[in-house]
Amino acid sequence: MLNDIKKVSLSMFRKNFFGVYHGSISARTDINSFVINKKEAIFDEIDEESFIELNSKIKDYRWNISSLDTHIHDQIYMEVPEAKYVSYTMPPYTTAYALKHTKLTPHDYFGAMHIGQIPVYDPGNFHDWYDRAPYEISDFFQKDKSHMMLIKGYGLITHDRDIIVMAKRIALLENSARLLILNNSA
Repeated sequence: MLNDIKKVSLSMFRKNFFGVYHGSISARTDINSFVINKKEAIFDEIDEESFIELNSKIKDYRWNISSLDTHIHDQIYMEVPEAKYVSYTMPPYTTAYALKHTKLTPHDYFGAMHIGQIPVYDPGNFHDWYDRAPYEISDFFQKDKSHMMLIKGYGLITHDRDIIVMAKRIALLENSARLLILNNSA
């Protein structure tokens, strides 16, 4: 499992979906446990030491060294039982497109066939976003039954049973957003 996460993390870093200290990726290990990257993880050099295993029932000192997004991942795992992997990425074209639109509708074949229309969620006030985010994001996934949540000015939260499928969806969405932006600037 960690080898798969390492490969996907490096690939997503190279595509600029993760920053040097920006983004998060996790995997459920048990009903109440998951591994997630630490705060100081550098995604192009990620290794076993870059991750920490946490228990949802025991919020101990380890939570302080885990990713800033840990509470979001934890809430998704608690509320979305089918989630095996969760990631927070900031793909540049997708994130930029979401700043000016309320939905992203791919016009390319692969995006239209495999992704479909994605609504853009407006978080409103960013000052208290990290307090609200775990609950608003998990609520979105429960109601929408989607695997992707595109958040205006923030990025993309995804979950899936298969880490490769999750990474492919992110890449397909980013390519669709890039084509939409390029088409609008032509």
